Amino acid sequence: MSKIYFNEHQRQLLEANPNVASVSDRAIQYTPEFKIKAVNENLAGKGPTQIFIENGFDLEMIGPKKAKSALKRWRNTFNQYGENGFLEERRGKGSTGRPTTSELSADKKLEKAEARIRYLEAEIELLKKLEELERKAKKHK
Repeated sequence: MSKIYFNEHQRQLLEANPNVASVSDRAIQYTPEFKIKAVNENLAGKGPTQIFIENGFDLEMIGPKKAKSALKRWRNTFNQYGENGFLEERRGKGSTGRPTTSELSADKKLEKAEARIRYLEAEIELLKKLEELERKAKKHK
């Protein structure tokens, strides 16, 4: 997160820019269309600073390094996901990975519980065998 804090006037100026989706006191959320346009212009040879200035951003206000760091992130997203990477929300736990237990059907929950019981029973049997081997080893000493 940026160390820059935007005051009310700066937030209003930024929100007036058509390339800005929203602004908080510390962050700017850019529109997906601007991100796509900026990446394409950057790939065509334009520098990050030039792209941001031509699209109405005051680099003194948002921070001189903001354009370069934003474009670096956006290029990575573009290389990994293409243009759809800017149009779909990918942040947060719910976007990928295993479904949470609350999303599982009753049959799947039962199946999962039974598998866990089998695993724990096998673990107990293994520990019993280990204890038995340790007792036998002590007797033979």
